[in-house]
Amino acid sequence: MAQNSGATTGQSTGVGQSTNTEQRIPETRSGGSPSRLADETSQGKTTIAAGVVQKIAAIAAREVSGVHAMGGGVSRAFGALRDRIPGSGTSSTSGVQVEVGEKQAAVDIDIVVEYGASIVDLSRSVRRNVITAVERMCGLEVTEVNIAVNDIHFPEDDDESRPVQSRVE
Repeated sequence: MAQNSGATTGQSTGVGQSTNTEQRIPETRSGGSPSRLADETSQGKTTIAAGVVQKIAAIAAREVSGVHAMGGGVSRAFGALRDRIPGSGTSSTSGVQVEVGEKQAAVDIDIVVEYGASIVDLSRSVRRNVITAVERMCGLEVTEVNIAVNDIHFPEDDDESRPVQSRVE
């Protein structure tokens, strides 16, 4: 997606008149403006930070059965290190990037799928859940949800409780 803060272009009509048209493209993924307009009435306005949309999308994606983890290999590795440091907290938005405009949002999600799950069906479910959650909670139209499946998780990978046999007695 384009990363542009918007541009104003002047066009001459040839008779000494010029018209200005404005193209608005959301600035950057979760790093542009700290908050966006979600609602404006005569009684005030409501703005929603891009980080809020990012957290809602991450939680909605994790709710779908078959999603084992979020993020690519590097972000999961840093997350594992961060979890071991006392007081560092956890990153609830790992693997989710958002681009938020005044009335629309676009979401990119990186996931790890449980082995045996239908990736096509899982992607549809994640996409539907994210769109529903963001539109319901934020009132923003979700234009797209791009999903990248970065890995498959095998149940044996969790089996750290099995005893390790010693080669010597």
